[in-house]
Amino acid sequence: MAQVSEFLGQLCLNTGGNEPLYPTVVPAVNFEPDKDAARIETAIKTKGVDEQTIIDILTKRTYAQRTEIAFAYERRAKKDMISALKGALSGSLETVILSLMKSTVQYDASEIRGSIKGLGTDEESLIEILCSRTNNELTEIKKVYKELFKKDLEKDVAGDTSGNFAKLLLALVQTKRDEHSAIVDFEQIDRDARALYDAGIKIKGTDVATWISIMSERSVPHLQRVFQRYRSYSPYDMQESVEKEVKGDLQKSFLTLVKCFENKQLYFAQRLHGAMKSKGAKEKIVTRIIVSRCEVDLKKICEEYKASFGQSLQQTIMEHTKGDYQKVLLGLCGPDEENKQSSH
Repeated sequence: MAQVSEFLGQLCLNTGGNEPLYPTVVPAVNFEPDKDAARIETAIKTKGVDEQTIIDILTKRTYAQRTEIAFAYERRAKKDMISALKGALSGSLETVILSLMKSTVQYDASEIRGSIKGLGTDEESLIEILCSRTNNELTEIKKVYKELFKKDLEKDVAGDTSGNFAKLLLALVQTKRDEHSAIVDFEQIDRDARALYDAGIKIKGTDVATWISIMSERSVPHLQRVFQRYRSYSPYDMQESVEKEVKGDLQKSFLTLVKCFENKQLYFAQRLHGAMKSKGAKEKIVTRIIVSRCEVDLKKICEEYKASFGQSLQQTIMEHTKGDYQKVLLGLCGPDEENKQSSH
């Protein structure tokens, strides 16, 4: 049976011009939405609410399957499943479960909206999302943002940020990045590497516009080669150069971009580690990364986490979170690979 689900997991993996997927949440085999809906209805009606059943079902179904369960629930109970879950759950568990009732793109769009709306901007969240998503993902996010909030993402970003930080985010949101080409253009790689050096480390001050255009318009495989080539001009690698040349939100944005071009899953692993090890675990970051990546690349993030920190992500979650919040995160991360092997 495990082979079948592994195979189904592989099936949905490489879609079009997107990066390959490494999800921890894959379609449940022998899926019966009516049965799931009935179990959720009973769990909600149980005195004191049976959270475990809700967690077990919803973390082991994809968004598409959860949507089918919600339809089946409405047919059975004559009421909306999301409202019922909202009424039955509370705290961190409620936040995660309601987030799982949005598609990855809807979730990203609403997280961006949340970081812009209201008093003050949550720049950190804005940077994490806009600087780590692919061109295709950003194109989808813009469309869904407009559908959900009747607002234009570009206008919202422009109205909420300023200076070069705003210019960089807008350049990303304009999704002008080149598609990956099979042809490696060595001359262009050299020109870009040279231009990045000439615009930064070589001169006093920084020609930020050049950095923005190269980093927001070139394809990721091209930029990976550019950063390698850059080392033949600069005594510092690209991350060190960013740290020397710019500061504040602009520095955080360029660093996020460079880290994601070089190894996106390692970037997320480091962010999870930082968030969980910090005093008063930064729950918001942990929730956002695990929820937004569980159908994208969380499996690979778990691998990078283990390789970098010598401990599995699941182990860290067990040490730094508790209760239903811990259970729902572990449900989304899936089994700890090492424990799975040793238990056979």
